[in-house]
Amino acid sequence: MKEIDKIAFIEIQEGKILSTRSKGKTIYYIPGGKRENGESDKQTLIREVLEELSISIIPSTVAYIGTFSAQSDGEKEGIHVIMTCYKAKYFGDLKANSEIDEIRWLNYKDLEIISEVDKKIFSFLHGKGVLE
Repeated sequence: MKEIDKIAFIEIQEGKILSTRSKGKTIYYIPGGKRENGESDKQTLIREVLEELSISIIPSTVAYIGTFSAQSDGEKEGIHVIMTCYKAKYFGDLKANSEIDEIRWLNYKDLEIISEVDKKIFSFLHGKGVLE
């Protein structure tokens, strides 16, 4: 089984989670992405969030939430994405940047428009009582 290693930024406000839709895509994803050679989880998180959302993560506030795995969307069967999730405080104004076409706040009822791994993350957060 092939694995795709990704880092995700979890931001929840008023019971809704920050999600993004990339240009040319129809489903939403929790922001983040793949690490570059030699990057730590924190370095990947900081870089990806700045690239996609135009905000700056405060490194000392980065906190691990969990790691989740599912079949990768758009890939052949057996290719799984491993999503390591972190929350953090940030500064700046959220703005779609780079390949991101839209930023949207979603809740647990939006499972039909998100990726398979995000469904697991949404369910976990809903079970913890932080996602409506």
